[in-house]
Amino acid sequence: MRRLILRLSAVLILVGGAGLFAFGPGMVERRLNRVTAHDPWPVSPAARAMHERLVIADLHADSLLWDRDLTRRWGRGHVDLPRLIDGNVAVQVFTTVTKSPAGLNHEQNAAAARDDITLLSIAQLRPWRAWFDLTERALVQAEALAAAEAKAPEALRIIRSRADLTAHLAARAEGARSVGAILGAEGGHALSGDLANLDRLFDAGFRLIGLTHFFDNALGASLHGEARGEVGGEVGLTDFGRAVVARMAEKRMIIDLAHAGPGVVREVLAITDAPVLISHTGTHGHCPGPRNIPDDLIREIAAKGGLIGIGYWEAATCDATPAGIAGAITAAIDLVGADHVALGSDFDGAIETTFDAAELAALTQALIDTGLDEPVIASVMGGNGLRFLARALPEG
Repeated sequence: MRRLILRLSAVLILVGGAGLFAFGPGMVERRLNRVTAHDPWPVSPAARAMHERLVIADLHADSLLWDRDLTRRWGRGHVDLPRLIDGNVAVQVFTTVTKSPAGLNHEQNAAAARDDITLLSIAQLRPWRAWFDLTERALVQAEALAAAEAKAPEALRIIRSRADLTAHLAARAEGARSVGAILGAEGGHALSGDLANLDRLFDAGFRLIGLTHFFDNALGASLHGEARGEVGGEVGLTDFGRAVVARMAEKRMIIDLAHAGPGVVREVLAITDAPVLISHTGTHGHCPGPRNIPDDLIREIAAKGGLIGIGYWEAATCDATPAGIAGAITAAIDLVGADHVALGSDFDGAIETTFDAAELAALTQALIDTGLDEPVIASVMGGNGLRFLARALPEG
């Protein structure tokens, strides 16, 4: 009897473990990447027609974090290729998330806290080399994007150069419905403290890197890290961070200042003329809170030709409905002008939204409802982002 009980216990452990790996990550994503239950958002025929005329670009989605085949339509999360195509998205920036401290919040996080992405990588049975090495973790997520391109080349094209972007947009002008993908890294900790890894990421197709995420790293201070409490939050770049910024400028890689502490933002703007943006944010004057950097820094980024991507979640916009996001966009236009505002959804970034990528026409309707005219809407929904990319990407 004792042997039978032990065998049954072993079987139950195995079954439970298999269930964890098979269903656990999906359950986590359903909880973290929720779409609020809602009736279909009203979109007029005129708004629908305008939406179909737009060439849309979104500067930030974390879909590669989740072990989903992007070529399939899913019932969880916010983004996959079928939904991007339904939403008429022409270019999507996909970022790799490699570390996220337990107890994540917008106020202050410790770099030494337990890393939730390690647990997720193991639970999703990602290749073992990505379990404890942040650079390998970024590269494995990049491989997932490359696999999606290989599986559905008619639906996805990874863009590495201006020439790639030009060819992709020309194909769409001829009627193609493919999505162009720009690969980025959310946080310079993906370099594992080694400048040589920047070349590895570039060679793997990365064209954008956010310097920090929710914690201070080897490059500098996060907006949500522990160093922000020192010297009025003006802790800036480290020597390694300065070396990374200089090397990124040489390679024509885009510097993303989302999540960067104020000192990092000021220093980056002072030491380089490389193209910079905030891929996903709100404006502090419109939506006060620790998630959004001060408006004066947003103005400085725009003054240097930078771009401000407005997110789709409540902490960034104070209202996650299409009308609320449209309000955040108009506030950003009032702050920096219509030529410096873009979309930065943060889809699949462990946020709750009120629509997914397939429902993006609801935002076009909301922008029309604010009184913006079509040229301005076209600029915000994609024109500004595409012009920025055309200037910033390597020639190819």
